[in-house]
Amino acid sequence: MPTKNPRQSKEPTPPIGPISPAELDGLRRQIDGVDQKLVELLNERARIIVEVGKLKRNTGTPIYAPHREAAVLKRAIAMNQGPLPDRTIEGVYREMMSGSFAIEQPLRIGYLGPPGSFSHQAAQTQFGSSVSFEDLHAIAGVFTEVQRGHVDYGLAPIENSTGGGIVETLDAFRDAVGSIFIYAEIQLTIRHSLLANCQPREVRRIYSKPEVFAQCRTWLSVQYPKAELIHAASTSRAVLTAQAEQSADQGAGAAAIASSFAGQIHGVNVLFEDIEDNPNNLTRFFVISRQQAEPSGDDKTSIMFTTEDKPGALVRVLSIFERAGVNLTHIDKRPSGRENWRYTFFIDAEGHLSDEKLKGAIRFARGDCETLSVLGSYPRARRIL
Repeated sequence: MPTKNPRQSKEPTPPIGPISPAELDGLRRQIDGVDQKLVELLNERARIIVEVGKLKRNTGTPIYAPHREAAVLKRAIAMNQGPLPDRTIEGVYREMMSGSFAIEQPLRIGYLGPPGSFSHQAAQTQFGSSVSFEDLHAIAGVFTEVQRGHVDYGLAPIENSTGGGIVETLDAFRDAVGSIFIYAEIQLTIRHSLLANCQPREVRRIYSKPEVFAQCRTWLSVQYPKAELIHAASTSRAVLTAQAEQSADQGAGAAAIASSFAGQIHGVNVLFEDIEDNPNNLTRFFVISRQQAEPSGDDKTSIMFTTEDKPGALVRVLSIFERAGVNLTHIDKRPSGRENWRYTFFIDAEGHLSDEKLKGAIRFARGDCETLSVLGSYPRARRIL
């Protein structure tokens, strides 16, 4: 006789009748009691953080430690038994850690603006709302201000799953080698929205980056085949331009494709959300720092090198990592900037620079490279923000 699936044989849950005012008041009083305990516990935690901050300042230890952040989040999520989803638990802890930064030592985070950019969104999602964010206008400016100590950390996009490597960031690493290190990695889901302070039927001009238009090509061809697509320097700049046109009364019809986050910041309405053709579009960001990150137990290391001008030079370098059992997860290249048809290669390897296996592979690879620099070892981003 076939066995029944327990889920199929389960009796349907009877409908719940209307809750009485007295029952609702009782539940609310329970929530109030839990809230009081939560606030007391949060402040108890904060008092310990104050002592941690004193020790860090006395020893010169960095306030933000990505390996410690990864361990705290992993442990908190492992303890979660529901009904809250893991993403909610992570969000709560990120905000708690953001508040802890403010207690220990206020942090300034530099990003590629204007405000409302995906870099700004990634920075705020990673560091929470209790730190200061600085629009540094260009990726090169983010690197420069971190080098000079004008900001504590910087955020730079390195790779998009649809568009590939971000050349401005690759070039900035080439120019800042030895003084800037990759400190952490962030993966952000890219969701595009059509933003405008007019009715959808009135849209005549749409501003955004060329890459964004490409990522929304199918949706635009169906919904706005006759709209004029105008290139902007960034998605947040596109929102500001559309807003300015509407405010200047130049005629209705100006819209932008950007994040809903940008619309909230600049007061531009969301007409349509999630208009990207690929819902799995991700951008990877690096947190850059003057310090190097400690091992977390689940790390990646980014390496930049140039090879000798000989047949098979690149293959020989990559085969060194293969023979050492080191997995390479990413490879990119840029013109060297010094000589035509010579290239600088960028690779990501699994492991931390302190791992003997990876350390040995790098030592042997130097022998087949004209130059080789480790850009940083950092915790692998396992979760998508």
